[in-house]
Amino acid sequence: MSLHIHRAVCPLDCPDACSLKVTVRDGKMISVTGDPDHPVTRGAICNKVRHMPQRVHHPHRVLTPLRRTGAKGQGHFQSIPWEDAYDEIVHHFHSVIKKYGAEAILPYSFYGNMGKLNAEGMDRRFFHRLGAARLDRTICSVAGSAGYKATMGDSIGTDPEDTVNAKLMVVWGANLASTNMHQLLYANQARKNGATIVHIDVHRNRTGHWADWFIPIRPGTDGVLALGLMHVLFAENLVQRDFLRQYTTGFEELEHFVQSAYPVAKVAAITGVPEQDIVRLAHLYGTTHPSLIRIGNGLQHHDNGGMTVRTISWLPALTGAWLHKGGGAMKGNGGYARLNHSALERPDLLPHPLPRTFNMNQLGSALLSSTPPPVKALFVYNSNPAISAPDVNKVRSGLQREDLFTVVHDLFITDTARYADLVLPATSSFENRDLYSSYWHLYLNLQEPILPPQGEAKSNFTLFKELAAHMGFAEDAFQVTEEDMIREALLTNNPYLQGITYEMLEERGWLKLQVPPFLEILKQGLLTPSGKIELFSSTLQSSDAKSQQVKSNEAESEDESFPLWFVPSVNHHFLNSTFGNVESLQVPEQQPALTMHVDDATVRGIHNHDIVRVWNQRGEIQLLVQVGQDVLPGVVVTQGLWWDDKFSGMQAVNQLTPQRLSDMGGGAAFFSTRVEVAPCS
Repeated sequence: MSLHIHRAVCPLDCPDACSLKVTVRDGKMISVTGDPDHPVTRGAICNKVRHMPQRVHHPHRVLTPLRRTGAKGQGHFQSIPWEDAYDEIVHHFHSVIKKYGAEAILPYSFYGNMGKLNAEGMDRRFFHRLGAARLDRTICSVAGSAGYKATMGDSIGTDPEDTVNAKLMVVWGANLASTNMHQLLYANQARKNGATIVHIDVHRNRTGHWADWFIPIRPGTDGVLALGLMHVLFAENLVQRDFLRQYTTGFEELEHFVQSAYPVAKVAAITGVPEQDIVRLAHLYGTTHPSLIRIGNGLQHHDNGGMTVRTISWLPALTGAWLHKGGGAMKGNGGYARLNHSALERPDLLPHPLPRTFNMNQLGSALLSSTPPPVKALFVYNSNPAISAPDVNKVRSGLQREDLFTVVHDLFITDTARYADLVLPATSSFENRDLYSSYWHLYLNLQEPILPPQGEAKSNFTLFKELAAHMGFAEDAFQVTEEDMIREALLTNNPYLQGITYEMLEERGWLKLQVPPFLEILKQGLLTPSGKIELFSSTLQSSDAKSQQVKSNEAESEDESFPLWFVPSVNHHFLNSTFGNVESLQVPEQQPALTMHVDDATVRGIHNHDIVRVWNQRGEIQLLVQVGQDVLPGVVVTQGLWWDDKFSGMQAVNQLTPQRLSDMGGGAAFFSTRVEVAPCS
């Protein structure tokens, strides 16, 4: 018997980017734990990742290339050799290019694997060289990142390790218990040192129950609440004017605006937060130091998502929170770990003029559009759009097209793969060599393969390198190894990466970035046009500049004949649709449910644990309802992306969500959705 404990990295799209210890016996993973030596992981990992062996060695894992034998959507396939699969792809690609041009080929991917090489490396090189249509990968964090950058210049904020020093932590639109467990652990440590934890969200989820004070709010009105807090801070002189004069621009305009436009009574009427709670929170925030705001992902998934995050990001400047160790804010810290993306992705391989671009949130419309040239080939990897994309009924109608050649590279026959002409077996991250960074903590991690490729599975790196050879691409960009690409990615002028080498990562597994205290970064100057925190942004000026800077942030109403705001939030035991087919995690997650306020339930004749219809103009689903007071009246929340299973009643909640784009960055507006709910007959 062979038994080894290996160092590894969690590949999931999660801020914690945990360092792992994996026990392998006779070539099979048998257990996963947290690395006790990693300064952030400290031996603790989520329950999802503890079940990673069941995913990697799942009995339904795809281990050979498959060709469709039945109708699209039925999921009937037969095994074929890799060479036959490559030949079919090359044949179809050449046929499409000859008749329609390479822009009729669309890659579709996201971050099902966060490894730099396998998420944004050899795949980008291949599709750039091919001249395929480009994909605007905006489904997750782009709106909030754009809003935050308009204030701070980059995705940079407080070092999570310093947050144990906070005396007030405002967790705003983030369910830390399910999506950022190590920040919750730091918060617990801060609380032991006297900190108060406030949670602002549309749903009293696990984090809301854990916090010292939960503040429920109407969806899409978080920016209004922030402006109301500013009204109180300015009115009661709880701002740090010396800091504002030295490190910000536009605070005089902001003060005048919030004083005149956002009195507390108006803010309470819009947000559903009582006046006394707005005043109490403003006093607490203005008088407690260090104070930290953890800005969550949920806030940006509204029509006004970018401006919402931008508005909240002004608050630490008003109180001078950046002056204190552990104070300030975090939306994301990915800017600190910026690699040499030009070397990774090789945009120099793109043709000129540049190919057209599709926004990934509008995949359904892209596949159904008749605008020439139509999309004739789709290549999906690291993603499951038949579950995760907005308005999935449109997506599935597009995937159903017989004239669309679809390839899916995945570990399983996902809901998307059921529509594929070819399904190609993908490796898990534990079978690859790759580089990982975090968009929250300040460490780089190196993953080396600890398992052989299972069956005939290939990594994205290997797949696109070999496919390039079959297409006849002879450029040096396709002749490299994984190690070569990691070295290229580390060759950057980013000062925070200076001194970090491949050899050091290979020896230690992880290394911390060279990030100075935030006050020093402020003194050196931010990456905004002014070099300061911009409360008025020159980059957002327009003919109606004032509205661009400090607009009300009220969510756009789509069809008001549907009276309830619908928020499809996150599971605790899945990550989007990942792990949705792992039975040991399905059991504790139980089944999808709809949380509804008792007042809304009563007027509709709905009782706790009824099965209800939830519908709008885009689709209809049925869910178990949980009636109570964990949401405000007028709001319903469901958690998670379950794989479709008609026998068990699982249905894609994204049938209901719109393809509309957010105000900044072209992000998804998942949470700006209206529905009606009624008992099932």
